[in-house]
Amino acid sequence: MIERILGILATFTIGVISSGGYLGIALLMAIESACIPLPSEIIMPFAGYLVSTGRFDLFLAATAGAIGCNLGSIVAYEIGKRGGRPLAERWGRYVLVGPGELDAADRFFARFGNMAVLIGRLLPVIRSFIAFPAGVARMPLVPFHIYTFLGSWPWCFGLAWVGMKLGDQWNKSPAMKAAFHSADAVIAVVLVAAVAFYIWHRVRGLKRR
Repeated sequence: MIERILGILATFTIGVISSGGYLGIALLMAIESACIPLPSEIIMPFAGYLVSTGRFDLFLAATAGAIGCNLGSIVAYEIGKRGGRPLAERWGRYVLVGPGELDAADRFFARFGNMAVLIGRLLPVIRSFIAFPAGVARMPLVPFHIYTFLGSWPWCFGLAWVGMKLGDQWNKSPAMKAAFHSADAVIAVVLVAAVAFYIWHRVRGLKRR
């Protein structure tokens, strides 16, 4: 069961990036930025691993990811602009987005104003939802996209760089290969438990609401 679940998760991300190239990276990051729980912490490190193999260029991979963030953010922005909080709460539960995430993004935007889009894109969790309050506030699109790109690019670059460095070590170090291989079962259990807890936590929060 563990191998099957991990296989499905890994196959989707790896398949889209491997077959779609830079467009695949942009597509997956667009999904993540549309408030759908597909972590960039999985997407960009794998893109970085392919940088280590010579398949991708690090800067282009980061740029593709940042462009995807801009494209996906349009969805969350328009939901906020056209439907506001009631629309987000009505449909958000279908992608496990609850009031807690929306509240956090609202508070962050209220504190920093338009700059929240730039700062928020550099922060876990907040980055995926910050476009929504920007839409509610009807932030002008030009600065919205500029800040989204400028905040997303370092995030994408950093994650891809980590994946690239790990890939370099993986390919060069037999000891690291052996260590990862011996820990496969433990890593698999931890990953599945984390995914299960994440989904359970989100569902429980939505039911309480």
